[in-house]
Amino acid sequence: MASQISPDLITEGTIPFSPPGTDKKCSTWYRIFGSLEKSSRIPLLVIHGGPGLSHDYLLPMQELWSSHQIPIIFYDQIGNGKSTHLPETKGDETFWKEELFWDELDNLIQGLGLKEYDVLGQSWGGMMGSKWAGIRKPKGLRRFIISNSPADLNAWERAYARYRKSLPEDVETKLRRGEEAEDWEGKEYEEALMYFFSKHMITVNPMPAELLESLAWAGRDGTVAMTMSGPDEFKSRGVMKDWSAAEAAKGIEVPTLVINGVNEGASDEAVKPFVDGIKNVRWIKLKNSTHCPLHEEKENYLRIVSEFLLLD
Repeated sequence: MASQISPDLITEGTIPFSPPGTDKKCSTWYRIFGSLEKSSRIPLLVIHGGPGLSHDYLLPMQELWSSHQIPIIFYDQIGNGKSTHLPETKGDETFWKEELFWDELDNLIQGLGLKEYDVLGQSWGGMMGSKWAGIRKPKGLRRFIISNSPADLNAWERAYARYRKSLPEDVETKLRRGEEAEDWEGKEYEEALMYFFSKHMITVNPMPAELLESLAWAGRDGTVAMTMSGPDEFKSRGVMKDWSAAEAAKGIEVPTLVINGVNEGASDEAVKPFVDGIKNVRWIKLKNSTHCPLHEEKENYLRIVSEFLLLD
């Protein structure tokens, strides 16, 4: 069990952010566990998934401060969680571009005064982070962890299509009926989707409170998720349609760890461009997790992450 973190070693704040395309005053909310100034360890900046979730479901990462004195930096991406929301931009695909999140990440790093840092991106966080790292080659980035992220979204969708073939007939029928009617919020469709997620997203039952909190944030404001991915969990319809980092990943120059699980969207096929394209890469496949190993096998996951970060 992780030791309690002293309140004076938990810092929250906001960094002003001026994205192009809006005159609204925006800010990025962050929370730091540990001391950036006093720790001898390189801080780990954690990028949450979605698009459209919040940092909450990744909070168990804070245990790396208690166990290894690695400062952990969480933040909510713009439009999500405790950062500025922009519901008036829903559907504006010229505003909600991937580069917006690269700009925000650069701004956060500068605002926090980080000179050297590691990054872990989970799901969409690793997707966005991989292109940011490969294209922008950010100064100060030391190590990079891509966790449960596809390098190619079409490969993710192919994996989901395969998994659906193994669903009970009544579950598949409910999914198909919802799709045909585009009734994404109907009780029948949502029940079938939750069954699918219990097999291919997170196998922990009941769902952890931290994940429920992230999902609640997405439910309160779907601007980012609907604009970037659309309502269909099995086929992206928004900005992310046909998304790929296969070429961009070849530009990643720092040591990189790729993690995926079994029977999840970030299948072996989906992560293969990362494994093949990144020069200095190692790949670990977790046998007891699907898409959320931080909750499905937390101790093993944190051990793998910490060992990679603390390599000489």
